Amino acid sequence: MYNLTATLAKIIFFFIAKIELKNTEKLPTSGGYVVTCAHRGWLEIIALGISLPRPIHFMAKKELFKRKIIASFLSSIKAFPVDRENPSPSSIKTPVKLLKSGEVVGIFPSGTRTAENAPVKRGAITIASLAKVPIVPVTYEGPANLTDVWKYRKATITIGDPFIVEKVSKDEISAYTEKLEREIHGPIAMK
Repeated sequence: MYNLTATLAKIIFFFIAKIELKNTEKLPTSGGYVVTCAHRGWLEIIALGISLPRPIHFMAKKELFKRKIIASFLSSIKAFPVDRENPSPSSIKTPVKLLKSGEVVGIFPSGTRTAENAPVKRGAITIASLAKVPIVPVTYEGPANLTDVWKYRKATITIGDPFIVEKVSKDEISAYTEKLEREIHGPIAMK
């Protein structure tokens, strides 16, 4: 289902918008990694999913999984639910297991969609540290919704320099979180 959905999305994007992917040479070619991006709309999820060379398992708020049809669709495209209000051990175990098995996990570290640069939470740093995989910061500039697609018709995804979280003390997690925040908050598109 993931491949079918990605193919359909690529066809739709081909006709209505162009996606430019920059710095692909920075992406790890093997092993798991965490891809992170600011969350300003829902189109960056689709753009990332169809542009990066490997399937992405996106963390998604559990509220999206309340309706069976939507939950089934999200599961089929490799998304998995997370309780943002009351995170359980599975909030970390699921992505760590995926990463250790060589998969790519997508995390929007601000935890919610916003037009502004929302503060980044430490979950992505913690997960990458536990799985011992790199974090790949990504910036997305482009339409946030379908109305914007018709107006602007172009999106740019820029891959940043991957980095490894080597230590996990509270102060070091804070420093890495601040670094990630600087990396993913590129210019806000469509001001």
